[in-house]
Amino acid sequence: MAKTYLEIVKYMVESKFNIDGVVDKPDIIGAVFGQTEGLLGSELDLRELQKNGKIGRIEIDVSQSSNKSYGKLHLPASLDRIETCILAAAIESVDRVGPYEARFSVDKIEDTRSEKRRKVLVRAKELLKILMSTEIPDSREISEVVQSELRISEISTYGPDNLPAGPEITKSDEVIIVEGRADVLTLLRNDIANAIAVGGAAANIPKTIISLAREKESTIFVDGDRGGDLIIRSLLNVAEVDFVAKAPDGKEVEDLTRKEIIKALRSRIPIDQYLNARPQLQNSTQHQRHEQARVQHEQRAPPPPPPAPVSTVPKPVHEPEQQSPGISSLDEDKDELPMIEGDAGITDARAQEEQPAPALESMILSQLSNGLDELAGTLRSRLYDSTGNVIKEMPIRELLVTVQEANNIYGIVLDGVITQRLLELAQQKRIRAIYGIKANQLNKRYSNMVLYTKESGKI
Repeated sequence: MAKTYLEIVKYMVESKFNIDGVVDKPDIIGAVFGQTEGLLGSELDLRELQKNGKIGRIEIDVSQSSNKSYGKLHLPASLDRIETCILAAAIESVDRVGPYEARFSVDKIEDTRSEKRRKVLVRAKELLKILMSTEIPDSREISEVVQSELRISEISTYGPDNLPAGPEITKSDEVIIVEGRADVLTLLRNDIANAIAVGGAAANIPKTIISLAREKESTIFVDGDRGGDLIIRSLLNVAEVDFVAKAPDGKEVEDLTRKEIIKALRSRIPIDQYLNARPQLQNSTQHQRHEQARVQHEQRAPPPPPPAPVSTVPKPVHEPEQQSPGISSLDEDKDELPMIEGDAGITDARAQEEQPAPALESMILSQLSNGLDELAGTLRSRLYDSTGNVIKEMPIRELLVTVQEANNIYGIVLDGVITQRLLELAQQKRIRAIYGIKANQLNKRYSNMVLYTKESGKI
């Protein structure tokens, strides 16, 4: 005799059916058992499974209308998920009930244990509330609960954008910018009350954040993932941020311990250092300033130096046949040239003779500016001639050696820092322009040379 119950019901198969005739429940059950018999072998035969208590009684809900029958079939099973799905597919293979055509279609296979788990969680919460109300916690638990609830109640909104913020946001001279409300709560629980959240919207930084960053010393504190990097990039495009702090890789601010939070904030780095470590990001945040400077170069050519008086000192003549075979082309660059003094300072006669016309020089400077954009984030450099064409491109680490060995260089473009050593070498080689990302503090500058950086424009 078949068992009518199951000790454990794991899954419930629900299938709807449509039959082209009027039939009763026993007809439908008989068709299901009959047409699946021997289809899947003895191990998955419905009759054997029911005898062994692997499936329960098949329930049928049937209705008749217009000489047709329709309804739903429910099959409880204690098999694993794979065997249950095989049985469900077998039910769909039933195509006749009595003399009539039939169509079975499985709507869903429900895991009955998920509902039990939900009920267990709900009841567990109720029991915990009862336990907390009847049991007296120790003094430490009371202190932690009261302190946590107090800090949560202290979180408020700030500014016209109603951003979640700590209670000290208006009083403190410093502000910590985090991603979301949960991050503000985490910092509050760890006695940091001057945090404010951007709301997690990397694409649209609120005006309240922009205003706070301009008025106060600001630190970005974000998650250690790609989303945190996007928040930093968006903020740097619109706000004047001073420091950057990040959670450890793969961790979120709201999940950090007190020790990890303090360590991350103590390890914050100035924004200039962060940008230098990421030249592509630096290029993005300073793009607008650089574009304005480039337009000024294109619209206004630099004034030519004043005409030089005729030198009475004859130019030394070097006979090629008298040159020592051990002297390279670099030694020729060290030959003394007659120096003349004008209003802009001391320049050499050869540099003035090789200076292009103002219109051509403006075009060349525009080429150098474009080259600086093209090299952004590559850590490479280029040498340009007096017609604006590229002589050579190389990594920055090879720049000084290449400049020493090359001749007829008009300008240098580098995705890096202009140093005093590079400036002095460029003066020796009579180079007219250097374009870079930024410049170190230069002890000496030369009036006959154009210096331009993305950080400061023309210097």
